Amino acid sequence: MPDIKHFDPDAALERVERLFWQHGAEASIQAVATATGLSRSSLYTTFGGKRELYLAALRRYLRHRAQPAFRELGEDGRGLPAVGDFFRGLIEARCSGEYAGWGCMVVNAHVGSEGGDPAVRALLDEHHRLLRDALRAELEAADRQGQLAPGVSTDAAAEALALLAYGVNLRSRGGADAQALLGTVDAALSLLGR
Repeated sequence: MPDIKHFDPDAALERVERLFWQHGAEASIQAVATATGLSRSSLYTTFGGKRELYLAALRRYLRHRAQPAFRELGEDGRGLPAVGDFFRGLIEARCSGEYAGWGCMVVNAHVGSEGGDPAVRALLDEHHRLLRDALRAELEAADRQGQLAPGVSTDAAAEALALLAYGVNLRSRGGADAQALLGTVDAALSLLGR
């Protein structure tokens, strides 16, 4: 007879994602059990150990939060205005509202001990590639539309902007002022434009 779950695994994983996003992989399995309302045995039976649970939460974060934002950015087609809007949305999400001060789960993993795990590192590298590629797509659109300054390398600029996004996430977690972050983004984009 198959095991019948008396809870929604995706809803539980969403709560786990939020816990690890806010507190990092160091959050205890007891904190996970409390956040989900599930027993440790239910968690282990459904998701595996704490490492597997963290990886599932990180994959969920990428699938539900990062990838849709990157897809929207990369398909926008307006060039530099789209990049500016991406950063403004990022800063707003990181500095106000429900997730203010949480930073980005991916950036948090980069600076946490979990970043040394090869499986975590692979997900972090995937995130970076997707972010960089979305930024490059908009920079290429900007170049086609004559928005970029002469000599700007779309590859190098996409890499620099990806690093700027990580910096915004890290600084917002530390309580940086949204207007200061916006000023930095505007300055960076002005260096790329005509």
